[in-house]
Order: sequence, then structure tokens, then C-alpha cells
Amino acid sequence: MALLKVKFDQKKRVKLAQGLWLMNWLSVLAGIVIFSMGLFLKIELRKRSEVMNNAESHFVPNSLIGVGLLSCVFNSLAGKICYDSLDPAKFAKWKPWLKPYLAVCVLFNVVLFLVALCCFLPWGSLESTLAHGLRRGMKYYRDTDTPGRCFMKKTIDMLQIEFQCCGDSGFRDWFEIQWISNRYLDFSSKEVKDRIKSNVDGRYLVDGVPFSCCNPSSPRPCIQYQLTNNSAHYSYDHQTEELNLWLRGCRDALLGYYRSLMNSMGIATLLVWLLEVAITVGLRYVHTALEGVSNPEDPECESEGWLLEQSVPETWKAFLESLKKLGKGNQVEAEGADAGQAAEAG
Repeated sequence: MALLKVKFDQKKRVKLAQGLWLMNWLSVLAGIVIFSMGLFLKIELRKRSEVMNNAESHFVPNSLIGVGLLSCVFNSLAGKICYDSLDPAKFAKWKPWLKPYLAVCVLFNVVLFLVALCCFLPWGSLESTLAHGLRRGMKYYRDTDTPGRCFMKKTIDMLQIEFQCCGDSGFRDWFEIQWISNRYLDFSSKEVKDRIKSNVDGRYLVDGVPFSCCNPSSPRPCIQYQLTNNSAHYSYDHQTEELNLWLRGCRDALLGYYRSLMNSMGIATLLVWLLEVAITVGLRYVHTALEGVSNPEDPECESEGWLLEQSVPETWKAFLESLKKLGKGNQVEAEGADAGQAAEAG
């Protein structure tokens, strides 16, 4: 027994085809939106590739770009089919291709749903590459005279200002690296010598942060040096007083930014997926309703349309049997080829 059988007359068939034609062109616009979202996400990842260890995952943006292009192609073709279905003579050329086309549409809907799910899944690769990339960027912050690294100071400063963050996981990360270039150190100074000698690696480490870590909303002038020395500043206690620095690390800030972007894109992709499913179902009804017309010369006659020719269990059983037949056919062909080779060898 057919699943979700519906009766159609000429008027209903025309309304269904016209509605699907409009929905297909709306879906073409939606495909352009998905393509644009994937392109935007890819550009956003490329913009900060200097602090991403050059190994960030582009799977999600590439997938969005791919399904956006496919959506435009499939829905343009479906719009043409729906337009031609109004004329039986024009629709006749599409009949042999509609079943394979519908199968491809179902497969595309599955892929689109999986891409939408990927937008919501935790992106572990991005977090790990940000951790390595930010640490590397902070390490090269001082190398303003080194070719290939001279841009890193500006990149890190602009990143901390834009995202209101400091360091990788917090401002204390700057205490563990030498971020002041040797070019600006007075090596004749006793303080500089003592700091370098007190460090095993011979680095000039200070309890300070770059200016870009300062929070301009703080009423107190920015304290960016001797952050842990209470006696160096008037009425100051670094353990109890709220520092006038950005307290959030840049890794969390960037992850939050990209996750909010991807969640929004995932919701938009799911909405497009619902539209695509509705179009596929409607196209199936157009296909079966036109095939069920008993007298092609009488376009006014009634016909029946359905979603599946049999029930869901029967359809699944028939699908598995067809797969088994296909497997057995391939096995027989392989055995025949082996026997032929043996005969030739004999």
C-alpha cells in the first residue's frame, strides 16, 4: 500500500507545481546565502592564520561552500522541472530522469543535514591549533626586526584590542616569555643584568604585559609593569584589587567568536535543509501524480500521488534485496573473470 497517498485533479497539480517552482527559486537564494556564509567563515579563519599554527581546519567552511553551490544547481534544475510539468509534452522528456534525480536529492539532503550538524559539534582541532599558534605568536612578539616575523607584534596587539583579551589563557602568560626585544634593553643596567642572570634560559622576564592588554574602561591609569609588586604602585594590591587589564585569554575569546558564528550558520543551514526536504517531498508528489494520470490526452482527469509506493518496512526490505542482488551480480562477474583467466592460463 502506498504511503501518504493524496488525490490530485488538474487544479491541484498546477498549484503544487507553481508552489514548488517558487520554493525552488527561494532555495537557490538560500544556497547563495550558505555559500556566502562558508566564504565568510573561511576568510575569518584566513585573517587569523598567523595565530593558528597554519593548521586550522577548513572542513566546515569548505563544506558550506560546496553544499551552497550544489543547492543552487539542484534547485535551478528542479525549478525547470516544475515549470515544464505544467505542459505534458515538455514534462515527458523529464520522466526517465526523475527517479534518479530524486534519489540524488535525498542524498543531498542527508549531506546537508550532516553539514548543519558539523556546525554545532565541538571543534577540537581549532582549539588545539589556537593554543599552539597563540603561544608561537607571543614568542615572536619581540622579533620586530626579523624578516617573516616583524608583523607579529602588530597582529597580536590588534587581536588583543579587537577581542578584548590578553595572552593565550590569561595575562600571566606574558610573564613566562620575553616579549621585549633585546634592542630596547640597556645591558649596562644592573636590573637588566640581574633579571637575565636569574633566568636559566637567559631571558629578560618581567611581570608586565603589552599595552594592548589594557582595559580603557578602567578608571585607573593602566598598570602594565610590576603587576605583582604592590609597593611599586600607590594604593594597589594585585591579589584583591581588580586589575585594569583584560582578564580573558585570547584563546577563549576566539573560540567563543568562531563558535557563535558556526552556531548561527548551523541554524541557518538547518532551516535551508527543512526547505530542501519540503521541495523533495513536493517534487515526489508531482512525479507520482503525473505518472498516475490514466489518460494523458485528458489533462483534467484525477490522479493519485504518494510519497512511497510501499510502506516504509516494505520499501526498506526491497532496498536491501536490491543491494544483495547487486552484490551477487558483482560476485558472479568476478568468478566468471577468474574462470576465464584460469582457462587462458591452461
